[in-house]
Amino acid sequence: MKKHTLSQLGARAEDSPISWLMKAALDRPELISLAAGFTDNATLPLKITREILDGILGSSSKGRSALQYGTTQGDLTLRRLTARRLYSLDFPEISPENPPVSSYSAGNIVVTNGSQQFLYLLSEALYDPGDLILVEDPTYFVFLGIAKSLGMHCRGIRMQADGIDIKHLEEQLEGLRKSGEIRRLKMVYLVSYFQNPTGRNTTLEKKKQALDLVRRYESHAGHPIFLLEDAAYRELRFSGAPVASMLSLDPHQERVIYTGTYSKSFATGVRVGFGVVPDSLLSTILRIKANHDFGSPNLLQKLMVEVLTGTQYESHLQAIQRRYLRKSRVMLSVMKKSFPASVHWDIPQGGLNAWVVLPRKWRTGLKSRIFKESLNQNVLYVPGNLCYAEDSGRRKPDHEMRISFGSASEPDIREGIRRLGRVFSKLQ
Repeated sequence: MKKHTLSQLGARAEDSPISWLMKAALDRPELISLAAGFTDNATLPLKITREILDGILGSSSKGRSALQYGTTQGDLTLRRLTARRLYSLDFPEISPENPPVSSYSAGNIVVTNGSQQFLYLLSEALYDPGDLILVEDPTYFVFLGIAKSLGMHCRGIRMQADGIDIKHLEEQLEGLRKSGEIRRLKMVYLVSYFQNPTGRNTTLEKKKQALDLVRRYESHAGHPIFLLEDAAYRELRFSGAPVASMLSLDPHQERVIYTGTYSKSFATGVRVGFGVVPDSLLSTILRIKANHDFGSPNLLQKLMVEVLTGTQYESHLQAIQRRYLRKSRVMLSVMKKSFPASVHWDIPQGGLNAWVVLPRKWRTGLKSRIFKESLNQNVLYVPGNLCYAEDSGRRKPDHEMRISFGSASEPDIREGIRRLGRVFSKLQ
């Protein structure tokens, strides 16, 4: 189709790198994919899901309710269970029956088709072409695709071992204030738990400092600046201490937006996600969602209600946490043996990914010698430069990669890492 026949939005939309990486893994059975962020296939809850769906569809009342349309906002029972769970994660020592703070209200939760849809709905609600968003550097590259398609301009905030660089965030906010561009800033986006791509966890103190900074600078913007916490990987923690969410820092839920998903913690194919939004945004997001789909699939929501009501969710969660801990240890062990001493990586405490940093003179992008040789060796990774925003304030790093231990089997992890090691050895 000729470009001039498309809308501006259609013309800006580009193929997602993750789509190509996922397709490559499916099209080439011989390829060991350490790229696509699939969850572990062997631990998908087939038996649990079959038994629950049999129970739902075996009951006339439950079955007909599940097969009928639901509401745009989502199943009320699911929203209540989700609110209760979020409160328990943030305040494990307090009963969640009647949480004393409004941030954990079912009325502020919107159920979506995975957290991905929520990110898009929120961006549509807040952003006009040319508006600004501050993101981690690097960040979740699928969100960068959403931003680009909507004409949003991203500015990167450096990452440290314990999350976002607060000093750099303040420098960026001050620079925007001085230039007057802060009037186009609507939101700061953080992937705060086992960040995709780096696997890093943001401390509660850094979350508080970031929220304080946003509140301080929004008077210069002339409108609210929201802080979006993407917690898609939160429940995949397999070591380290738990960290409370930003909801715990914003008791009246005025500036914090939170998104999570049951896709990663239960089953990716279920695609049930959710967002917790302030009252000021709720009606707008629901109107936009109604234009998209009238509401997420009701059957899948009823499934998740049954999963969360019983003991199946916790038992499954514990099983996959143990599984990912083992697979991450396998990956790290082989990396120590196979990678040159000049290659470094973070040790993940949860999530699905490890972040690998090569010498700066080496390149890992889609057109690089390393990427091409890796494909020749039938192993695939995510080039690190895909995870950086188009920010004129710095050159994109091109010497990093994201490798995932989520979906590959342990033998494939071992062999895939050995193949990458052979590629690296040719550059010594």
